[in-house]
Amino acid sequence: MTSNRFPARRRAAAAAAVLSAALVLAACGGQDTSTKAHSGHGSDPSAAPTGTASASAHNAADVSFAQGMIPHHRQAVEMSSLAAGRASSAEVRTLAAEIKKAQAPEIRTLSEWLTAWGEDVPAQDAPADGAEHSGHSMAGMMADDEMAELAKASGKEFDTAFLKMMVEHHEGAVEMARTEQSQGAHQGAREMAGAIVTSQTAEITRMNTVLGQ
Repeated sequence: MTSNRFPARRRAAAAAAVLSAALVLAACGGQDTSTKAHSGHGSDPSAAPTGTASASAHNAADVSFAQGMIPHHRQAVEMSSLAAGRASSAEVRTLAAEIKKAQAPEIRTLSEWLTAWGEDVPAQDAPADGAEHSGHSMAGMMADDEMAELAKASGKEFDTAFLKMMVEHHEGAVEMARTEQSQGAHQGAREMAGAIVTSQTAEITRMNTVLGQ
């Protein structure tokens, strides 16, 4: 009877060993899975979330958009500032005020982006192309003599000149914005470009309607 006990004890011991090994393996496997899962959520600096990386990324098209749109907007603000004392039409004065209100903050935002990217912000008096100012180096930009004529005009003459020039100016901005939409990488710049296309296309329609009245 004693001899029958030892095989039973050995079987029990073997079963206990197998169970213990299984528990150890399960614990190790669970720990490994947990470690891998944790390392995929920020413990490794090189494993930044894709969304964050894409939101801050920018390319040459973004830089070109910002550096071009700043002087473009500045000229629009300059033209709009003349309307308060020279326009005879309330509609023209209102439109000019709206353009100035919308574009001045965009100039600040574009300048902030360029600074953050380590790129040059166009000087206040810099021509749009960084070279001799021909007035037409950038889509829709007015020449110096055109700006001088607008500054001399008043009444209905100013209204007509302002509207015609601003339609051309807006068309240039829309063209630049569409390029940014198709080629840019920076999320904020692309969103601004989309807003410019929408708002300035609507203003072009509005100005053409006033010109036709």
